[in-house]
Amino acid sequence: MLPLRIVLGFMLAVGALGRTAAGAAETVTHPFRGITLIARSETSPHAVRTHVLRVDLTTPGLAFKLSPPGGSRDAVRQTTLDFLRQERAQLALNVHFFVPFPTDEIDVDLVGLAASQGKTYSPFEPQPVGPAYVDQSYAIVAHAPAFNLDAANRLTLVRHDPDHADNRHTLPRVVLWNAFSGSAQIVTDGAKTIPVYSGRPGGLRPTQTYSDAHSWYAIRRARTAAGVTADGKTLVLFTADQGTGSGGLTVAEVAERLINDHQVAQALNLDGGGSTTLAMADPLTGEARLVNTPSDTPRGRAVGSSLAIFAAPSSHR
Repeated sequence: MLPLRIVLGFMLAVGALGRTAAGAAETVTHPFRGITLIARSETSPHAVRTHVLRVDLTTPGLAFKLSPPGGSRDAVRQTTLDFLRQERAQLALNVHFFVPFPTDEIDVDLVGLAASQGKTYSPFEPQPVGPAYVDQSYAIVAHAPAFNLDAANRLTLVRHDPDHADNRHTLPRVVLWNAFSGSAQIVTDGAKTIPVYSGRPGGLRPTQTYSDAHSWYAIRRARTAAGVTADGKTLVLFTADQGTGSGGLTVAEVAERLINDHQVAQALNLDGGGSTTLAMADPLTGEARLVNTPSDTPRGRAVGSSLAIFAAPSSHR
């Protein structure tokens, strides 16, 4: 959870965006210009702790960077906290699923479209992502949609253009700048769109473990998601913890919170579980630390990619 010392250093704007249900405690702060951080603890219908970043994309001086390509594959694994320190960013969030997984290897391939400051280094991908990798279509849809943040911070949901064999072209056509993908689109035009196993082709693949009756998406665990409001002006980044008194969320529960509490119109499910990590630099001291409590290791798992946010000091401090 966010340390009390940091909370006291922010402008405290106690209240809620949207609904605050019975049995929920919520703290709203503005650590940087254009950034709203909402820390919430719920006890009903089960205990869960969430953190939400609402990022005003129209804020002057705001910038982003996805983890760049590196190593012998797409990227070099790194904790989100270390990426934040390396880039001297103000906030950072884990993003892509990656393969191989689990692994002790440092070099990994990202699952889905990835671009960092204009360099596209991972394409839209089928399942499995390559001949050497296990089919993960029980959880990740083939050619999953992606978000692209262009150099002017305009956010666009992009899909795979099947007319191009390189899998690097999008619909609509945009210049890829900072692009990231997840397992599936979970909010579409303001409605939940959780993938099912009976909707193939293009959906999820039933296995001996997962089916419509027992979905990978219906398990409560740590989650990371990203969404955008209908006007395209607010990026919403969401994490839910699992462990230390927090029971995690299903993906449907994440989607419901994004729609009802944050007016999200489009959203992607990102890598969760032990990968879920939200890091921030202390607005007063600059010291980098974790906002959430990862379920893997205290410092967070070394992940395939993270999204860094650069923002000016808040005028409210």
